[in-house]
Amino acid sequence: MSKRQLPHQHGNVKIAEKMIDELMNSENFYTVANIFKQLGDSSRLKIYWLLCHCEECVINISSMVDMSSPAVSHHLRALKESGLVISRRVGKEVYYKAADIEENRYLDKAVEKIMEVSCPKTNAEEHASACKNEKSDVKDAEHIGIMENIHEYLVQNLDKRITIEDLSKKYHINTTTIKELFKSMYGTSVATHVKQHRIEKAAELLTTTSLSIAEISRTVGYENAGKFTAVFKGVYDVTPKEYRKKHT
Repeated sequence: MSKRQLPHQHGNVKIAEKMIDELMNSENFYTVANIFKQLGDSSRLKIYWLLCHCEECVINISSMVDMSSPAVSHHLRALKESGLVISRRVGKEVYYKAADIEENRYLDKAVEKIMEVSCPKTNAEEHASACKNEKSDVKDAEHIGIMENIHEYLVQNLDKRITIEDLSKKYHINTTTIKELFKSMYGTSVATHVKQHRIEKAAELLTTTSLSIAEISRTVGYENAGKFTAVFKGVYDVTPKEYRKKHT
């Protein structure tokens, strides 16, 4: 097979050929990019870092990272699906920790080194103080309970189009408060949170059922299969059909 020739030759032909050979292995880059994607959310990164150093249950993780249990469970599910985190059950309690794999050992060191370089102590303290002030409004137990109920309602009705106004009427809380508190607890807007759950549910259905793409699309709230495919590809970098073929 003939080697690819670069448009401009600068005397580094052997190095360029080696780089091109590596770049042609797209599957390797897809695998690594997918791992980094799992840590692209700061809340999920906190949980991941914690589990690299200890084994804990959802309730304790929630307390340690100052997030609700449903929010923590959401991030744990994504980390488990990626293979970065494992769990074990003891009676009714489930414990989570980082999987004993080489990838985690490198990632843990990389995270801590980057934090050391990019986050001097003074900046970290200022950031922690700012986060504490931002979260102070969600400490009210009643509001936390309402946000958790809204989360469960949305997850149980992924096939329905539910607006902020609908939630406001159902839970008797104004739309601005819903937006602010929901983002404080779950790290994203309501719309983004629902989209993420829809696509994760779709991925699960693609690998565990024989439902058609159109049926799965409707099940997770997309009447237009074309739009569903576009959104799915935007998250997983492959179409639903390609994802099913790759994982079954």
